Amino acid sequence: MHTLVLALALLAVLCLPVFLALILGADELLDRLACAVSEWRDARRERRTIKQLDRAVDAASLTRDIDLTAFDADGRPPIEEIAADLRRLAGQRLGIAGRSQVWQCAVLRAYDDRLRLASQRLGVAEHLAELEGMDLEIERVRVEGELTAAGLSLPAAPSGLRRKQRGG
Repeated sequence: MHTLVLALALLAVLCLPVFLALILGADELLDRLACAVSEWRDARRERRTIKQLDRAVDAASLTRDIDLTAFDADGRPPIEEIAADLRRLAGQRLGIAGRSQVWQCAVLRAYDDRLRLASQRLGVAEHLAELEGMDLEIERVRVEGELTAAGLSLPAAPSGLRRKQRGG
C-alpha cells in the first residue's frame, strides 16, 4: 500500500510541470481552436454565397446570345499591328522639326489615332480627341504610360530630343 502511494506521489511530482503547462497554455489552445472554427465557418459561408449567386445569375445564359466572333472582326487591326504602327510613328515624331507643318500634323494625327485604337483594345481610358495644345501632349504622355503599364511596348523619346523638338 505504501509503495502504491509512493508511486502515485512520484508520478504526481513528475507530471506537475505538464499539468501546469496545459493549464497555462489552455487559453492559447482554445484561441487557436476558436480561430480555426471561425475560418471554417467563414469559408463555408463564402462557398454558400457563391453557390447562391451562381444560381441567381446564370452566367451561361447571359453570354449565350453574345457573338464572340465580332471581337475578331476583320476590320479591326490586331494589337501587334497597332503597336508596330505606334513605334514607327513615334520614330517619325522625333524627326518632325525639319518637316512641313502639314506633315507634322499628319504624323501627330496618325499617332493619336493609333493611340486611341490601342487604348480601346486594351481598355485604357483616353481623351485625346477632346484636348488640344499642351493638354493634348500631356494626355499623350499619360496614355503612353497607361498602355506601357498594360503591356504594350512603346519607345520613349529621350528628354533631350523632346526639348529640341519643341525649340527649347
